[in-house]
Amino acid sequence: MTERSVTAGLSEELRPEGLRRQERLLEQLGLEDKVALLTGETAFTLPGNDTIGLAPLAFSDGPTGVRGLKFIGGDPVALFPNATLISGSWDDDIAEEVGRMLSEEAHRQKIHVVLGPTINLHRTPLGGRLFEAYSEDPYLTGRSAAAYVRGMQANGTAACLKHLVANESETLRNFVDSRLSETALREVYLLPFEMAVDDAGAWSMMAAYNDINGVTATEQDHVQNDIVKSEWAWDGLIMSDWFATKRTVESANGGLDLVMPGPEGPWGERLFAAVRRGDVSEATVDEHLARLLLLAERTGGLRPASGEETNGFKTGMPAPDSPERKEQLRRIASRGMVLLKNEGDVLPLSEEGPLALLGRHAIATQAMGGGSAQVNPPYVSTIAEALTDRVGERLTVLDGVGVRKRPVPALTGFVTDPVTGEQGMRVTYLNAEGAEIASRHEDGAAITVGWDDDFSEMPTAVIFAARLGNHAGAVWLGGIGVGTWTISTDAGVLGQRNLPITGFDPAEAMLRPPSYTEAFELPAGAVVSVRLDFAPVDWAAKLAGNPALNLSEESHLLTTGSFGSVALVAQQDARTDEEAIAAAEEAACAAGTAVVVVGLTEEDETEMSDKQTLALPGRQDELVLRVAATATRTVVVVNAATPVLMPWLDDVDAVLIAGLPGQEGGNAVADVLTGAEEPTGRLVTSYPTADGASPAWNVTPGPDFGLEYTDGTAIGYRGYHAGNAPAPLFWFGHGLGYGSWEYGSARLLPPEAGGGAVVEVDITNTGTRASRETVQLYFLPAEEGQPVRLAGYAGSRVETGETAAVRVGCDGRLFRRWDEAENAWKPLNDGELIIARGLGDVRARLPLG
Repeated sequence: MTERSVTAGLSEELRPEGLRRQERLLEQLGLEDKVALLTGETAFTLPGNDTIGLAPLAFSDGPTGVRGLKFIGGDPVALFPNATLISGSWDDDIAEEVGRMLSEEAHRQKIHVVLGPTINLHRTPLGGRLFEAYSEDPYLTGRSAAAYVRGMQANGTAACLKHLVANESETLRNFVDSRLSETALREVYLLPFEMAVDDAGAWSMMAAYNDINGVTATEQDHVQNDIVKSEWAWDGLIMSDWFATKRTVESANGGLDLVMPGPEGPWGERLFAAVRRGDVSEATVDEHLARLLLLAERTGGLRPASGEETNGFKTGMPAPDSPERKEQLRRIASRGMVLLKNEGDVLPLSEEGPLALLGRHAIATQAMGGGSAQVNPPYVSTIAEALTDRVGERLTVLDGVGVRKRPVPALTGFVTDPVTGEQGMRVTYLNAEGAEIASRHEDGAAITVGWDDDFSEMPTAVIFAARLGNHAGAVWLGGIGVGTWTISTDAGVLGQRNLPITGFDPAEAMLRPPSYTEAFELPAGAVVSVRLDFAPVDWAAKLAGNPALNLSEESHLLTTGSFGSVALVAQQDARTDEEAIAAAEEAACAAGTAVVVVGLTEEDETEMSDKQTLALPGRQDELVLRVAATATRTVVVVNAATPVLMPWLDDVDAVLIAGLPGQEGGNAVADVLTGAEEPTGRLVTSYPTADGASPAWNVTPGPDFGLEYTDGTAIGYRGYHAGNAPAPLFWFGHGLGYGSWEYGSARLLPPEAGGGAVVEVDITNTGTRASRETVQLYFLPAEEGQPVRLAGYAGSRVETGETAAVRVGCDGRLFRRWDEAENAWKPLNDGELIIARGLGDVRARLPLG
């Protein structure tokens, strides 16, 4: 076993001959105390140590909001626009502002480390977790990430780059082996991490679930030690993704610094024993702990050398529903929205005449994706509410077709606590003997069990009690969660169903639990009792049944225990899809102008699950086509972060991509539709014309769990440009805004120090209003086999009729290639610079070299 000393891979700041406060602190601790600090104490906290002045550190999920220490519920927190809207602004100032705002949210909740940004790439449009990540392009991703990190860490909160590395799909995510060349690894998938380290000094990273070329991410000596810590001279900390660590010695020697969550895990006593055996050197443990102490020092969690008590958290932060926060979230969401089509300038909407607003997403606007990115916002502005506020009685609002396969938790307006009468439900927790552990009111209809409980013993059953709303007739009742569900009233048992775990991911019970519903005829105001008896899963036996998974008994996956998300389902009957479409046709015909809102839900854009198609769920495409056939003008708003198919594109007048716009989403969309704000966003991912028509598509590993990255470095638009797939429906970088642009002369200027080429181009706003343009600069190397790549961009706001000279500097890291034979970078000096509004709208070309 290769031993690494405490100095291996460390920058001068951490080396013993430097200012080494960390080393002096380590001398005060015995091995057992050191090891104890390298595994989480709870789901989202680390233990402290009074001897060295180390406070307990708190982590929180954070890509779209700083949720805090509770997975479900908890205090309300600000819900941000999703990552594609942040990067979709193509504006470093926006990304940096988001980082600063998230840090303020962290300070308000006493969080040291925010688990974000997610900087994996949109390799295939089927990826379920793409909504958390910025783009298909490594440079746009890295630049957005660096700005985000700067904003966050300048305010004293640590960012955590995730997930290291080649973690672009969710199918069998704990076991998939991402197989890619060293060239693709270096040039594409590591580039965003490298940029966030070099340009922003990120303080932590998270190792992924997947394997990379046969070695699991938490044991990746090549990536973690050789590249990140040594080549990049990075002094930050690498933590595991939650339950991702599979072996003790290999992960400790492979560069992992911290195992999460706790208190169970593969380190602890096993790591202590490994050091005693000589399989892991104590110097390696010291390196891990030195990095942890530096992280604590940077975030205010380590007492300074003076011995003074310190509290690194700032006070007076804006509330999540404060006017300041509302303005920020609304503006940021609108800036990232992308106008794909606008025939006849149908947008902004006319200030006169009737309008019809149609679709389920109009009245239940999807503000966020699923999984660990979910937060508990103080409110969510819907498009229906916001547009009604703008145009008043001119607007007719109608629900649309169904958009989900699974039921959702009961609406709090439909269920009340039968004990207190408050909106929500009564939850009673039982132990193995059937005795009551606790009984309490819950504001919502969903809880977690076994994850962030404060019970002295683990519940084995929960009972949801709820009084139904004043509705007589058919009611759908059931639950979401693993185990046996029993539905009862005073009259006795109405129904029962067992819901087992179906896959190989221990997080299924938390992130994608099964569901059950059944229709019952009940009187108005009936009180129902819905009981869930948990069915603990023996993960050791389940996973051992598939030897290809190659899990040791040390795997953290086997210590996950019984936990999960559970919820009460109680719904009234709704009208049929056909009735909804017919009503929409009638309203569209009467109004003349129809706005149809379609999209995806957290079933589609979520952690732990990939999509199978880019088609909109249900009969949404049919809704659009039939409305477009009757309306005079049709605007489609797509409430989704990732590409969808558009079989109706030629039949509608305008298409706006609204993403997952956060708690101010409805207001932001209404601002854009009415012209109060311009949708200045540009696409961050190419939209294919059909399922399968993209350079990379498959997300399902083979029988040996291998997933081949056959697209190499020609990811996304690079592959389309190379002819590896049919031309996309819309290119990466496309976006119209409310201006029109004429490009004049383009000039090649002397390169900036340490950078690449610099281009200056004249742009004229030929539209009728002030507008923002994003000038994109691509580099097409002359060397055979090298794909085109985005190398720089700059935005400029220009008044109508005015001309601006926009200077775009290229990033030198895009003018190199990895030479596998020599294991080194080689320059790319010759080729062509392409000035464009996306590669589907090229405006000028300049030779280089």
